[in-house]
Amino acid sequence: MSAVHSPARTHTDVGAMSLAVLRIATGLLFLWAFFDKAFGLGYATQDKNAWFSGGSPTKGFLGRVDVGPFQSMFRDWAGAWWADMLFMVGLLAIGVALVLGIGLRVAAAAGTLMMLLMWAAEWPPAQHNSAGEATMSTNPVIDYHVVYAIVLIVLAATASGAVWGLARWWDTLPFVKSNAWLR
Repeated sequence: MSAVHSPARTHTDVGAMSLAVLRIATGLLFLWAFFDKAFGLGYATQDKNAWFSGGSPTKGFLGRVDVGPFQSMFRDWAGAWWADMLFMVGLLAIGVALVLGIGLRVAAAAGTLMMLLMWAAEWPPAQHNSAGEATMSTNPVIDYHVVYAIVLIVLAATASGAVWGLARWWDTLPFVKSNAWLR
């Protein structure tokens, strides 16, 4: 009797699984940011500053913007109810979509917009802030916000939700079939 061997994994299989791991890890990154800011888990956000305790998830970051051509606009947005709501709903929705592997096009578009706004708030092209101090920018163009945006676009473009995700089921839903942008 010969032993039954399972077929070797192809490069395509390994690539699809790698993208699924990247998708889930990126989703968990967004979800962690949401939960830390919502409940004040003591990492980036202390419990007294938690959103569910009346704190503002945008006030600290946007309130300290001191560089770039949009600094006054971002400081004006800091702590605004609508900015807090959009930021928190965005973190949660993007994280859930990525972990579940559904709605990746919408998640990529929303996440890319969020990352580009955060990039603009930090304004990496500047070597000095408005007070003349060094910004400590390590790259004037490509920083982690840009890399996250690229990751989101790649995950949506490669249908990464088909592996270890609910994309195949999601794509069969009538409202998704008739609105391809929801994939």
